Amino acid sequence: MIIQSLLDTDLYKFTMQQVVFHKFPLAQVEFTFACRTKDVDLTPYADEIRAEIEAFCALKFTDDEIAYLRTIRFLNPSYIDALKYFQLRCEQVTISTTNGFELTIRGNWYQTILFEVPLLAIINETYFRHTQPNAPDNDPVGRERLREKVELLKANPHPKVNLIEFGTRRRYSRAWQRHVTETLKHEAPHALIGTSNLLACKELGLKPYGTMAHEYLQACQVFAPVPEFQRFALETWMQEYRGDLGIALSDVVGMKAFCNDFDKLFCKAYDGARHDSGDPKEWGDTLIDHYKKMGVDPRIKSGVFSDGLDIPKVLDLARYFDGRLHTMFGVGTNLTNDFSFKALNIVIKMTQCNGRPVAKLSDSPGKTMCKDEVYLAYLREAFDLL
Repeated sequence: MIIQSLLDTDLYKFTMQQVVFHKFPLAQVEFTFACRTKDVDLTPYADEIRAEIEAFCALKFTDDEIAYLRTIRFLNPSYIDALKYFQLRCEQVTISTTNGFELTIRGNWYQTILFEVPLLAIINETYFRHTQPNAPDNDPVGRERLREKVELLKANPHPKVNLIEFGTRRRYSRAWQRHVTETLKHEAPHALIGTSNLLACKELGLKPYGTMAHEYLQACQVFAPVPEFQRFALETWMQEYRGDLGIALSDVVGMKAFCNDFDKLFCKAYDGARHDSGDPKEWGDTLIDHYKKMGVDPRIKSGVFSDGLDIPKVLDLARYFDGRLHTMFGVGTNLTNDFSFKALNIVIKMTQCNGRPVAKLSDSPGKTMCKDEVYLAYLREAFDLL
């Protein structure tokens, strides 16, 4: 069984689920799976993936896990009380192999939001245990590369690197992710500040990291007039967390549109912003200039970088922004699935909310995902992105 705990997922699934629980309890959504890696056929593993999902859906939060969630200060007691009775439903996940491997999740947002990350982890581990079995033992490249990363971090103590392990969704396996996280904790404690994986946080005594993901802002395209959805999303988040979890995701409709909506109030109220597409140096420079324009010292704000990073990129970005912007780095696939073979580039993205299309207009080519070209054209026009 690949997923053995409902905590084996990223923190931001819980922080978003809390907002959904309090603000949007009746929202109905659709999530769609996509494999961006060419020439990968997942259909032979469909039955095994279905069986793993059924086992995952049988899980419930244990008393010990609920007690751990109560130690996270910004999680509301009313929300945690509801989680005691939370149950995933297998019928909300549909897998078809008629036209290749297709996976869709449909249902109430509160009930379906915890599917994404564990399902991606299930697909990854199922695929790789067939195509690259026992890679940590059979492929020495993985351990060699992990050692090289640790040595790079040890050799570059300045400027301070604030590293977050972000690799749950595309990990080679649960066991390998745990080995990587434990290795970083023990051998590069000056760099590793935490992980997004709540189970690892609970069992290894690490700090959990995560705020909002694209699905939250995408859904707000339905809850507010489209030209106002980012401001609505940021306002709603502030109302829920009252100063906690203050990292805003910046790339749902591009950095230019984000800055137009990220006014002086948001600049002061939020701790910083997260980069997830486009050139990271250009993004950071733009964020710094925007803070200065708003009369805010960027040196007291954070830029969280999380797009396709490896350790050399992390060190380069840390040096580039040293003294100008506080930086943190979420590194995922390059930590938890870096062997001699190619990692899968798979995603599950929200494509509908309340029967209406939603989308992300990425600053990186190939990341835009939407089933409705008419809506995409409207979104581009609304934010002057034509």
